Amino acid sequence: MTAIAEAVGVTKWYGEVLGLNGFTAFVEPGITGLVGPNGAGKSTLFKLLIGQLRASGGELRLLGEDPWNNVGLKRRIGYCPESNQLYGWLTAQRFVELLLKLDGIGAAEAQKAAEESLAFVGLTAAKDRPLRTYSRGMRQRAKLAQALAHGPELLILDEPLSGADPMARVQILRAISEFANRGGHVIMSTHVLYEVERITSNIVLIHNGKAIASGNLHAIRALIDEHPHAVRLVTSQPRELAQALAAWDHVVSVEFVDAGTLLVRTRKPDAFYRDLPGVVVDRNLDVRGVESPDDSLDAVFRYLVG
Repeated sequence: MTAIAEAVGVTKWYGEVLGLNGFTAFVEPGITGLVGPNGAGKSTLFKLLIGQLRASGGELRLLGEDPWNNVGLKRRIGYCPESNQLYGWLTAQRFVELLLKLDGIGAAEAQKAAEESLAFVGLTAAKDRPLRTYSRGMRQRAKLAQALAHGPELLILDEPLSGADPMARVQILRAISEFANRGGHVIMSTHVLYEVERITSNIVLIHNGKAIASGNLHAIRALIDEHPHAVRLVTSQPRELAQALAAWDHVVSVEFVDAGTLLVRTRKPDAFYRDLPGVVVDRNLDVRGVESPDDSLDAVFRYLVG
């Protein structure tokens, strides 16, 4: 399989409101993060992918098929919607079982599959509690369990970490990663950038209904290095190090963040990282930490939409 999803010039109108505007992107196997602010078009794209909506224009393929009015394709995917409204009187076990039965799965098989999927997301101890007693993070895991229960090839997760507490976030991300490690594919949306970065470097950035960049996070970052690239250095000799770095023609600025930290901006990050060890050794300087706050989804998104 060469592509999990392909969109070429996809447009979606809601009356006079444009939800997607010529969206074009290629989603590779594995985990892909769909990243953008609220209102960017993430949920619209997902509803098109699962066949809940029909595109107004363009071409869209999911797992090699047209998703519109495609019942067979729906059985190959698991969908976790953004909404946290669940049937509060049902237990998590009953909730997942009923959805499986609606898909034509027998009672005994549905019970077993529900138990296994709830265990996979860490809800075994709470599976017989009513969903109305669940926290938001537990509800997110219950939704993930129902998306997993029928053994899909692909998970489509719309803001799966929204409202989840730190422990629930860890469990959700662990379950997503394990699903992918077993050969599954994931398209996951979020507006919290660092969350996707923890489990994949494959991203699609969406803004105002358009894909503004897609592919490997670090490759995308390399394409925009005409913007000054920030590097944070921890050192016990900030003045000496600043003096040495300020002499390089590609260094735009050197800022003293605190007594032991410099923030350097360079137009040529490759040259900076290549030459830094030499100047540290030649001048016998103490550099205890090097990190780039710009080698992140947050920085990429700021640059590309700015």
